[in-house]
Amino acid sequence: MKIRRVLATAVAAAVTAPVVLLSTAPAFADEKPAAQTQKAKPTIEELEQAVELAQKEYDAAVIAVNDAIKFLEEGLEAETYPTKAAVIETKKAAEDAAKAKTEADQAVVDAQAKLDAATTDEEKAAAQTVLDEAEKAAQDAAAAKTAADTKAAAARTAHDDARVAQARKIGLLQKTRDEAKKKLDDAKKALADAEAEEGEGEEEPGGECVPEPELTAVVSGLADKVVGGTTENFTLRVTNGTDKTMDEVYPYAAVHAFDDKGFKELDSYLDLEWSTAANPDWRDFDLFDGSNVGSLKAKASVDVKLRLKVDADIPAGQGAVFVSADYVNADDSCGGYPELDHREFQILAKADPGKTDETEGRTDNTTEQGGSSTTPVTGTGGSGSGSLAETGSSDVLPKVALAGGAALVLGAGAVVVARRRKAGANA
Repeated sequence: MKIRRVLATAVAAAVTAPVVLLSTAPAFADEKPAAQTQKAKPTIEELEQAVELAQKEYDAAVIAVNDAIKFLEEGLEAETYPTKAAVIETKKAAEDAAKAKTEADQAVVDAQAKLDAATTDEEKAAAQTVLDEAEKAAQDAAAAKTAADTKAAAARTAHDDARVAQARKIGLLQKTRDEAKKKLDDAKKALADAEAEEGEGEEEPGGECVPEPELTAVVSGLADKVVGGTTENFTLRVTNGTDKTMDEVYPYAAVHAFDDKGFKELDSYLDLEWSTAANPDWRDFDLFDGSNVGSLKAKASVDVKLRLKVDADIPAGQGAVFVSADYVNADDSCGGYPELDHREFQILAKADPGKTDETEGRTDNTTEQGGSSTTPVTGTGGSGSGSLAETGSSDVLPKVALAGGAALVLGAGAVVVARRRKAGANA
C-alpha cells in the first residue's frame, strides 16, 4: 500500500484518544440493509456529522462520570449533606450519652461508699435513698446510651448505603461513557477509511512524503517531577541531520497524562505552549499549521522554547511530552521523522501550606533556551531515547503510553500531508 494511503488513515487515527487502538469493530455495524436493497454508502459529510455527534455524546458522558466521582468524593462528605450531617449529629449524641452514663455509674459508686460509711440509722436511711436514686439514674443513662449508639449505627449505615448507591451510579455512567467512546472510535474509523478510499486515485503534488529519521526532535531541560501550580520551561531541539536544506520545518509537541490511579485524564490541567527566538510570543501547538520554524540548513539545529503550565488543582499522576518534526520543500517534496519520541515526568499535587518538600518553592525550570545552532550533528538521528526520564513510573504509565501509541501511527510526514491537503482545499 502506498505511504500516502497509510498517512491519510494515520492522521485521523492519531488525533483520537488512546483507546482508539483497542477498537476494531467497523462503524455502523449494527445497521442492516433492508431486504434485497443495497444501502448507499454514507458521504464524507455524513460521516463527519456522525463523528461530531458521537464526540458530543462522548464528551457529555465523560463530564457525567467526572461529576459523579466528584460528588462521591466531595458532595457526600460535605457536613451539610443529609446522611453525613446525621452521622455527625448522632455520633456527637452517642458521645454525650456515653459521658452521661460514665458520670451516672460513678454517682452509684460514690453513693454506695457513703452508705457503707454511715454509722447511724438516720445516716444509713439517707444514704440508701441517694443510692437508689443514683442507681435509677444510671439505668436511665445506660438506656439512653444504647439508644444513641443504635441511632449512630443506623446513620453510619445510611451514609454507607448512599456511598454504595453513588458508586453503582458511577459504574453505570462509566459503562455509558465506554459505549460512547466505542461509538466515537467507530465513527472516526469509518470517516478515515472513507477519506483514504476517496484519495486512492489522487496523487499528492510533488510525490509522496517519505520517512526521514535524520530529522530529529529531542526534549531537554524538562524536570523529572512537575508540581501543581508551577510552570516548567524546557527545550525542543529540532536537527536536520541530512545533507540538504529543508525549506519549511514543522516541529510538533503534545502533552498527555493520567492520575496515579490511571482513572482520570489530566490533559485539561496542562497547557503546553511554544515560542522561538524569531517569534517570541507564546502560543499553543497546532497540529495542522502555525508551528513552522522556517528553513533549516543541512547539519543545523533550531531550538524551540516549550512552556508547560501546570494547573494548581492537578492531582498527582504521570505524564509525558510527545515530540516529532516534519518538513516541506518548495518543490513539494516532504517527509518527517517516522515516529514520536516522548519524555516522561511525574506529576506532584500542589503541596499544602506549611509543608516542606524538595520541590516546594520552585516555580519554574529556568534552563537557558532559544536561538538556533549550526553546529554539525553527529550520527544519524535516532529515537532520542536518551532523553527519557527514570521517574519510577507507576502502573499508570502504560495508559500514558497509549496516547503515544495512537500518535505513532502518524508515520512519515503524516502531519505534513494533512497540512498540504488543507492548503490545497483552501487554495
